[in-house]
Amino acid sequence: MSYGYMVEVYVAKDGSEACISLNQLKAYCARDGAVREAKLEFSGLEVYEKEIRRAYRPKGLLASTTTAKEYVRIL
Repeated sequence: MSYGYMVEVYVAKDGSEACISLNQLKAYCARDGAVREAKLEFSGLEVYEKEIRRAYRPKGLLASTTTAKEYVRIL
């Protein structure tokens, strides 16, 4: 029996946060023991740790002004 879940893992390029997502609508990011919900959108392909990876940024106007982080999908 297949349930159709796909786990995606993201890490902030500066290493300060890690995020996990079970669907494409939202991710949960953790930093220093605190967890927050985030919506990430694809922003392009970039080189990260000598590999080409998909890069994501927070979605929405408030997210882009309050968080300048960029995330890389690692799984």
